[in-house]
This record gives sequence, structure tokens and C-alpha cells, in this order.
Amino acid sequence: MTVLLVALGAALGAPLRFAVASALDEDRFPWGTLAVNVTGSFLLGLFVALGASGGWLALLGTGFCGGFTTYSAFAVQTHRLGGTRAAAYAGVTVGLALAACALGFVLGA
Repeated sequence: MTVLLVALGAALGAPLRFAVASALDEDRFPWGTLAVNVTGSFLLGLFVALGASGGWLALLGTGFCGGFTTYSAFAVQTHRLGGTRAAAYAGVTVGLALAACALGFVLGA
């Protein structure tokens, strides 16, 4: 059952990620990928603080947030930016994602 919940969550999160990233990513800067990674981190912190566990955490945390966020696109886009822009993008993404997760957790607690 848990595998099905993860699959269902991912089936909702992944297309939403694709839509947001397609709408917002630019050649100069991947705004969409930044947005989904920060938003997904916020939601994961919120879900955990609200007590999501078992099936709910599989559906919302692993499934939806896992499907909605993307490390692979983040890594490829960081490499493509190159040099100082890559370092800035990586630092901003990680910093904002951690802050968003903490904020979600605080708001949900």
C-alpha cells in the first residue's frame, strides 16, 4: 500500500513540477526549478510538523514532495550556469530550501 501512496503522490507532484519549471525557467536563470525546490521544502517541513506519518507521509512527503522537487534538474542547471553564477545559484537554492523547510516546520508546529 505504501508504494501505491508514494506513486500517487509522485503522479501529482511531477507533472506540477514540470508545469511550473516550464513556465518559469529561463535560459539565463532557472527560476522554476528554484521555485519548486523551495516550495517543496516548505511543504515537507509543514507536513512533518503537522504530524504526517505512515501513509500520509508516504503520499505527501516522499510521493508529492519527492516528485515535485528535483535534484537532477538542479544539478544540471547549476553545471550549465558555470562559474560564479553556478555557485550563487547553488548557494541560494540550498539556503532558501533549508530556510523554507524550517519556516514550514515552525508554522506547522
